[in-house]
Parts: sequence; C-alpha cells; structure tokens
Amino acid sequence: MTDALLLIRDADGIRTIAINRPDKLNALNAATLDALDTAFADAAADASVRVVVLTGSGPKAFVAGADIAEMNALTPVQGRDFSLRGTRMMRRVEKMPKPVIAMVNGFALGGGLELAMSCHLRIAADTARVGQPEINLGLIPGFGGSQRLLRLCGRAATLELCLTGAPITAERALQLGIVNRVVPAADLEADTMTLAAQLASAAPLALRGILDCVNIGGECGIEEGLEYEAAQFGLVFSTQDMREGTSAFLEKRKPAFNGK
Repeated sequence: MTDALLLIRDADGIRTIAINRPDKLNALNAATLDALDTAFADAAADASVRVVVLTGSGPKAFVAGADIAEMNALTPVQGRDFSLRGTRMMRRVEKMPKPVIAMVNGFALGGGLELAMSCHLRIAADTARVGQPEINLGLIPGFGGSQRLLRLCGRAATLELCLTGAPITAERALQLGIVNRVVPAADLEADTMTLAAQLASAAPLALRGILDCVNIGGECGIEEGLEYEAAQFGLVFSTQDMREGTSAFLEKRKPAFNGK
C-alpha cells in the first residue's frame, strides 16, 4: 500500500523496512514510531528473517527528524511521553537479536540520526547529512541522541554536534565513528544489500551471541563483560550451526547454517 507508513518487503532472509512519509521527509510522528515498534517486534519473531535493513522512502531523507508540527502543541507531560515512546522503540531496535543495518540515503537529523544510531550498522550515501539540530528549536535530543553519540564518538564530538546543531557530511560522520561506511549514492542500495546478504548467510545464533555480548558488555565492567562473553562462547557449542561451521572448515566446503 503506497499510503502505508512503512513499506516492508522480504527477500532471501532480508527484511527491508522503509519509512514512507517522503512528503514529510519521513519525519517521525507518534503513529510512525508505533508502526516501527510493531514492525521490529514482528521481524524479531519471524524465523525466516535473518537481517533487517532500515531506510527512508524518497530521494532526500532517511529521516529528517521528529515531526515538529506534532511536537509543537505538546504539553510537558506529553513531551516526556513522546520521548519515552521513541526511546522504547529505538531500544527495541538496538536490542534486536538479528543485525539491523541503517541504509542512510539522505538527511538523518535529530530523531533520524537517533534512529540510525540505534541500528547495529550504518551505511551512508556520500550525499547524506547527519546531525542533532534540536538546539535550533529550543530543544535537546529526546530519543537517546546525547547518549548514543557519547558512546560512538566521545564527549567532544557529542558536545559539538548537540551544542551547535550543525549538520555534518557523511565523510565527517565516518571519521567520527558515527557511520561504518560511506559509499556513492548510486551504489548505496547494492552495497547495503551485499552486506545484508553476507550477514543473512552467517550463523544466526552466533550473530545473536555477538550482538548480546556487545550490548551487555558495553554497559558493564571489563571483568563482567569477559565472563559474559565466555558464557556465550560456551553456549554456542550446543548449536548445530557450530558443528556445521567447524566441520565445513575442516572439510573445505561452504557451511549451511540453519539457526539451530
């Protein structure tokens, strides 16, 4: 449906979710946040989905931000609730048991950059621009921008982006560690899908173990993180995929992982 908030398609274990408000530069309103929350819950529960690719419809924007027209009339309590709504959805993305790739095809500003940062990997077109411009509206980041930027690129860059509100180029975002790769805009979809296909062919339970180790280990001390990694390492020895992967290596053939 062309009037749907999200356009969703499946191919070869890859689910692509495109935010479909191109006339609003894919701005995040409450309905879109709820639709994304449902879509990612469905993707997590669907065994046929190995990888999720998230992008924006139209040629201009991944997500240009939260919907300012909707926010303008909010009371303080409603503003807090809107923030929590977005935060919960993006935390769901961040804690997905399957890799999520943000295909940043244009502007990723405010809530758009916050959404991209909640994904596990980010590939940006060389024409993309990213930033946290909330200061220009008398606001602060509300969907985790200050916290995820701090963890991705450190205090100095976080303060610069949030205090000035100035957008930066994709190349600058790459230098700061905000995105993983920058590719020519014409190659963005092909390069993203190549990476998604690589991940979709990997062992699903091992992918989940890596995501869990990074998510949990990144928020605790080194000793606790190492203990958690060792426990996860031992756990994958119970999987058919581990036996298949090691056997395929010894037999000099390509492994066929089944997620068991």
